Formats: sequence, structure tokens, C-alpha cells
Amino acid sequence: MSESTLERGAELQGLSTAILLPGAGLFGDRLGRGLTDVGPLTLIGGLSLFQRTVLTLQRAGIRQLIVLAGADEELLKHTLARGARVTVPVRWMPVREFPLDDPRTWESLATEARGFCLIAGAQAVFSKKLIEHLRQTVRDGEAVVVAREAGPVEPAAGRRNPAVAVEEGRLISFQQHGAPAGRHVAADLVVLPSSILNPPNGASSFAIGEGPDLSGVVPVRRWLELAAAEGRVRVVSAAHHAGLWYRDVWDQASAGVAERTLFRSLKGEAEGFVDRYFNRTFSRLLTKVFLWMKCSPNTITVIATAVGLLSAAGFGWGTYQAGIIAALLFQLAAVIDCCDGEVARLTFSESPFGAWLDIAMDNVVHMAIFAGIACGAYLRQAGTDAAWVPLVLGGAAVLGNAMSFWLVTKAQKIGATRGWHTPKQAAWSDFILKNVASRDFSVVVFLFAILDKLHWFLWMAALGSTVFWLLMVWVIRPAARGRA
Repeated sequence: MSESTLERGAELQGLSTAILLPGAGLFGDRLGRGLTDVGPLTLIGGLSLFQRTVLTLQRAGIRQLIVLAGADEELLKHTLARGARVTVPVRWMPVREFPLDDPRTWESLATEARGFCLIAGAQAVFSKKLIEHLRQTVRDGEAVVVAREAGPVEPAAGRRNPAVAVEEGRLISFQQHGAPAGRHVAADLVVLPSSILNPPNGASSFAIGEGPDLSGVVPVRRWLELAAAEGRVRVVSAAHHAGLWYRDVWDQASAGVAERTLFRSLKGEAEGFVDRYFNRTFSRLLTKVFLWMKCSPNTITVIATAVGLLSAAGFGWGTYQAGIIAALLFQLAAVIDCCDGEVARLTFSESPFGAWLDIAMDNVVHMAIFAGIACGAYLRQAGTDAAWVPLVLGGAAVLGNAMSFWLVTKAQKIGATRGWHTPKQAAWSDFILKNVASRDFSVVVFLFAILDKLHWFLWMAALGSTVFWLLMVWVIRPAARGRA
């Protein structure tokens, strides 16, 4: 589904407002939990949990954020101000003026929400796709609870969320005792209709039922129990395989699990077999180093380019040992080249220029590699009648790569402006654009270097790049383009 379609659907349903509780849990924790140990300021993947929550909601289409903050308000404002990535309005409401257990607080918040509001804590990591799913599936008068699977080790009782009893996707009840591994517990992520926050006829849902003293805490559980009795609470399971993942963070061990889940979710648009099963394994280790060094994605792109050009120079020596070292450097450049996209996605710092720089530098490195291998092969065959062959093949490979890059850039502009004449032509263009930056051939280069047959690779590069740019000419032919 396109972003514009998602936006229109969400606006009709009214889920465009999120209320954040960075210092409190939604199911009983009092304000101030975790601020000295693991809390909203804990760094996960280069950003604090609070920053990551805000930016994930923004990226998923939330258009207004309201933060109910306690004593940590200034610290949260400071961490959110690091960078200009937050573009949606953020309203700060101190809990000393707007207590969480005061009905008037939530009645005033109900006027801010258009139909629905999302209420979330800031001590978890979750996917953009999960929020998009909630925005697409909200229904009039219906609340939604996100449930995660209970792990073998759950937090202490003071931070334990209730288990959920579900029947046919509907919440039946909450269970106060801890859930065994495999069962589902409520996450600090719910969607509520504004009518629940501001009940009709002035009825208050704050003093319903008997139980422990809940003064100073959020009455979300009581609202949901009331709505569940009427069959109006749907449960959405946080399923990792569907991209709807959610990870609570309550200590250092769970923070590590959340960060590993976040890294596993990273995937570039142009990702081949070697990237997925080899390069990503090592790039994640380097990405953590780059995050610690606070390197920008464009800086990492430049580093990968420098290593790639050094590799090309090594191929130019023409010796067997230099070829092996150059092939290893080229593989290292491919690994580092994965890191710029990972850092960009982890820190929400993607940009059109960064995407263009990445693919442009990839092509510069590839052309340099072809030229280096051609020069090395020429030096090894100097004085023979066939010495000119590697130079011709290298020139054809460089020319084919340059033509491919120019035609791909043109195809991207056509897709962004005029579009394609038929869905089949659009699919062809999308397939080619996703595979133009593939780094899988770095392994092929390494294998030819081990076999001391790098000149064979020149035949593959020359033929492959020539076929590719001729195919691109066919893809962007005038008959394939749509009207502006």
C-alpha cells in the first residue's frame, strides 16, 4: 500500500495523535520507573528509547505527539532536540499540572484526538509496520491492545504487565499473575477511541471496581476492562515474522535482545544473497562501531569508497598475492557499504542525497575495480600478442557500468515523474533498479583471484555490463513511459 493511500485511510479513521508516557507504564507503574537504570534515555541502536519511539511514530504517519512528562522533562526535550529529524508538532504536558489519574487530564486530551489516539510508553522498541497496521485497522468505537509473547525471563513484579485472555481476537480479561513463556501479555501500546477518554454524560471510568490503590497511575487498564465487557477491545499480536514486532526493555539483557531484533529488521532495497547471508553478519558489528563513533551515513559511504579504490589499486599490481589482498579489500568495502544504510535506517537519517551518493560511489568503485583488474591482467600479459585483450575488455566493462548508471538514474526520474505505461514495465524497472547496486559479484572476484584467473572475470564484467545497459535502453524506451 502506498504512503498516500495509508495517509488518507488513517485520516478517515482518525488515528493521527499519539500520547507518550516516557516515565510511566500503561498498566500500573507509577511515574519515574527506570530513570536511573534502563529507561527512556537508554541508547538502543544509536538513539535513546524516547527518540526512537518519537521518530518511529512520526515515520509511521502519526501527525501529533503529546508527551506527559515528569521530572525528566528537560532531559527528554534535550535528547529530542539533538538533530532536526522531528518534524511533527510535540506538545509537552507536565504531570504536575496534568496528573495521570485525574479525569480532567484525559478529558482535555480527548479534545486533541480526532476519533482515536495511540497511547504508548517509551521503554520499548517496535516496528514502523506495527504502527501502520494499527492505523490501517482501527474501527469506530473499538479499542486495540498490542500483545507480545511472554519470554522465559520477565521483569520484576513492579513492572510486570498483565497477561491477556483472548477469544477470537477479542480481549476477554486481564490476568494479574505473570504469564508463562509462550503466553501473551499486554504491551505498553494501545489505541483508544476518544469516547473512552471522555465518557458521555460526564460518567467517570476512574472509580470502577475494587482493587489496590491506583492513585497516580494511568487508568488504561480500567478503561479496557470496561470496553472488553462490551466486546469492544481487539488484540493485535506482535508477530516478528510479519514485521509487526515489539520488544520491551526493562534491563540490560532485554535491551540487548531489543537491539538484536532491531538490527535483524534492517534490510536494504538492493540486497542479494551474499549481502543477506554474509555481508550483513559482519556489517552489524561494524555498524555498532560507527554508531559509537557517531559517523554519519555519508561519511561511511566515503570510507567504503576509499577502501574500494585501494582494492582497485591492488588489482592494478597484477601479481597473485596482490590480487588476493585486493579481493579481500573489495569484500571489506562491500561489508562497509552495508553499514551506511544500516546507520541511516537506525538513526532515521536517510536522505535522497545519501541514497544517490551511495549508488554513485558504488559505481565509481565498480568501474575502478574493472579498470584495476584490466591493468593487472595487461601487465601480466605484456609483450604477448594478446596483451591488448584485457584493456579492451576492461574498457567495455567500465563503459557498460557508466552507461548503466546513467540509464538507471534516468529510469528513477521517469518513475518519479511520468511513471510507466503498464504494470509489467513498472515491474521490470523496479527489478532492475533493485539489482543494479548488488554487491554479490565481490565473492565471484575473490574466487577468480584464488584461482589466479582474474582475466576471466573481465569477460563476465564486459559482457554482463553491456547486456545490462542494452536491457536498460529497452526498459526506458519511449513506448514504456507513461504520460506526465
